[in-house]
Amino acid sequence: MFKVVYWVDRILLWLLSFLTIVMVLDVSWQVLSRFILKTPSSFTQELASYLLIWISLLGSAYALRQKAHLGIDLFTHRLSCQTRMVWECFIFSIVILFSVLVLIWGGGRLVFITLYLNQTSPALQIKMGYVYTVLPLTGVLMIFYSVYFIQLSIQQRGNDSSEQQQEDTMGATL
Repeated sequence: MFKVVYWVDRILLWLLSFLTIVMVLDVSWQVLSRFILKTPSSFTQELASYLLIWISLLGSAYALRQKAHLGIDLFTHRLSCQTRMVWECFIFSIVILFSVLVLIWGGGRLVFITLYLNQTSPALQIKMGYVYTVLPLTGVLMIFYSVYFIQLSIQQRGNDSSEQQQEDTMGATL
């Protein structure tokens, strides 16, 4: 599982870097065309908005992977190993529930409806469903990372308990 997580991390980081570079170039062109060339580009603001949506949502999945979300480990680092494992499993289960209900189910319905209604963006003339596909994609990534962290927490708990048993038996023999 570690190799899969490694490659998902690499792909996500590459994608976020690429989208950020495109957004910087887009906004730079917008400023250049508006203030220097005096002929504002018609699509740059819309593209920047869509890129910001993608970067924000995919960035939230990456932040979950880095455990950078507020509250994921705010209090759990002070708990005992057993209690911490239970709380981490509970927290990541809530993340999974949110991801399934809001991002995958709700986002998937939004993608389906906008594609079915053939909604297009005003300036870029792309289907809005393509813009909204980041919602279910982010949900899948968050579920993937949450399951990984639950598995890691359970494995760590198993390792800690076996080490504790070894220490207890060593203390009893001395």
